[in-house]
Order: sequence, then C-alpha cells, then structure tokens
Amino acid sequence: MADDVFSMEGKTVIVTGASYGLGVVWAEALADRGADIVATSRSLDRLGDTRALVEGKGRRCLPVACDVRDYAQVEALMKAAWDEFGTVHVLINNAGISDLSAFRAEHSDNDMFRQIVETDLTGLWHCCRAAAQYFLRQGHGNIINLSSIFGIGGFEGRTPGYFAAKGGVTRLTEFLAVEWGDRGIRVNALAPTIFDTPMTHDGLVQSGVMEMLEGRTPMRRIGMTEDLIGPIVFLASEASRYVTGAVLPLDGGLTASRGYQPGPFPMDEFDPDGRGRPIMPGDPWE
Repeated sequence: MADDVFSMEGKTVIVTGASYGLGVVWAEALADRGADIVATSRSLDRLGDTRALVEGKGRRCLPVACDVRDYAQVEALMKAAWDEFGTVHVLINNAGISDLSAFRAEHSDNDMFRQIVETDLTGLWHCCRAAAQYFLRQGHGNIINLSSIFGIGGFEGRTPGYFAAKGGVTRLTEFLAVEWGDRGIRVNALAPTIFDTPMTHDGLVQSGVMEMLEGRTPMRRIGMTEDLIGPIVFLASEASRYVTGAVLPLDGGLTASRGYQPGPFPMDEFDPDGRGRPIMPGDPWE
C-alpha cells in the first residue's frame, strides 16, 4: 500500500455541523492531512473559529450558513462549494441535535422527537441527495454519515427521537451505498458512543453516566477526542476505496457485547418531576 494512501492533499471536504464538537475535530484532522474544508452550520458567525483553525494549517476554508432542514439552503451550499473549488470529494454529514432531558420514552416530548428526526435524518438525506446531483455527474464522491451506537441497537439511552433518526441513518447509509455504488459514490457511516470531551466531561462525571458507561464497555473507558481522528481519515481517504455500506462503531466494543444493564440508571434522577420514573402496569392516569 502506498505511503500516501491516507493523504487528503488536493481534496475538498464538506463538513456539516462544523462550528463545534465532532465537526471541528474532523475538519481539523482532514485539514492536517491536506484537505480544503467547506464548513457549515446554521450560524455563519459560529464558523469563525473553525475557519481560523483550518486556514492556520495553510488550507482553504469556505464557511457557509446552512440549515440542513431546508432543502433550498442545502442546494445553495452545494452550489457554493462546487463554484468555489470546482469539485468536492467528500461530504461528512455531521449536523445533528439530541435530547438531553433523559426522560423515559413514555414521558418524552413529541415536538422534540420531530425536531431530532427533521435534523438528524431528513436533514442528512437533504445533504446526500443534493450532493449526489454533483457526485453522480462527476463520477466520484464519498459520503460519510454520522450514525450512532444508538442507531445499531436498543441501548438504554432515553432519547427516542435520536434512536429513530440514527436507526434511519444506518439503514439509509446501506441503501445509498447499494444504490450509487456502481456510479462511483461510496457511502459509509461512523457510529460513535458517548465521548468524553471538554463540553461533556463535567456532566458525564457528575451524573454518574461516565462510571456506568466505563463499566459496560469492554475496553473499560469511553471515547476520547483523539479516538475520532483515525476512523474519519480512513473513511475519507483512498485507504478505504473498496469500503462502502459500512457502519463503523466507535465504542470500545460496546455494541459487540450486546450487554443490557437492568439499572438503576443515573439518568432516572435527572428530572425532579419524576419523568425518569417508568410507568408501570396498574399506574393510574394523572
């Protein structure tokens, strides 16, 4: 295998949700390996730090405001990317939201379910479809979707909208890999567990979720930011040129264990109104 098989020199990558979190990690990792970045988020102002980070590495960065729920905005994003760079090689569908309330499913909010599905699944589909109009015509393209371990199995996680959306992403990834594989487009997905980042660390420790996850994970730790870099470089580069339709768990072996924890769960204590309490047979209607 050639020494430069992981190089991203001469490649252009679109990263949605690139104003914070995993999107910034992936934009930086690919810029380190030579890629130019099209960075998107709903707010253009929030992309300033990402642009400075990428340009500080000597790479070009085009910030574009885009709400992935609006297909017209997604079409405008794709046009701006191709107009600026002439071609795009990789689309990373990272934009998404979740529900941090930790309510039991029977207490969950219907509107929040809808918002998550509209962003994490429908918005992702908008990006796939709009990019494919260009990828299919140029004869090559590489789509990397953000799924989750919650899109692979029924882990206790308290976010029904997120489970539904990420399950849809997993199946859509496989479908599009089959649909477009003969026309030069690869479609894969990453399925991370919960990661220990500066944004999540205090909450994970104080809630007890960190200890719970470490106990359930075969590697006995949860993911760190640096664990994200190798997988995204692999899927974005020519190193994975014969890989499509894959959903790669980044979870320290958690999905392989198929383990179920009967509780008690730390998140049951989050809500003072008792929406962590399960409704049991015989409970009265309030």
